[in-house]
Amino acid sequence: QVQLVESGGGLVQAGGSLRLSCAASGRTFSTSGMGWFRQAPGKEREFVARISWSGDSTDYADSVKGRFAISRDNAKNTVYLQMNSLKPEDTAVYYCAAARGRYGSNFYKEYNYWGQGTQVTVSS
Repeated sequence: QVQLVESGGGLVQAGGSLRLSCAASGRTFSTSGMGWFRQAPGKEREFVARISWSGDSTDYADSVKGRFAISRDNAKNTVYLQMNSLKPEDTAVYYCAAARGRYGSNFYKEYNYWGQGTQVTVSS
């Protein structure tokens, strides 16, 4: 069993930055791939970024590539999402998730634990 709690969301102006954190409890965190997804009102949940269990492998949605960075600290059981150059279209609820496997995926069904989400609002 893994419990995930996101934090760090808020209101920011376009061009600004935020860093999201996801604190995990449970013995399997350090061997699980992790991902960030987001869901805007009226839209489907979409993949943002994922990171492997070791942190050596990452992947990003094209819409955030070059602006967002995912990282993890297994000693702290925490995964991060650094978001720079934010745009109004980044406005959404952001969710972290723990994958079934070691590498994560861009497909939400590959994740079996989810946090409650944190709101990110980017004003123009």
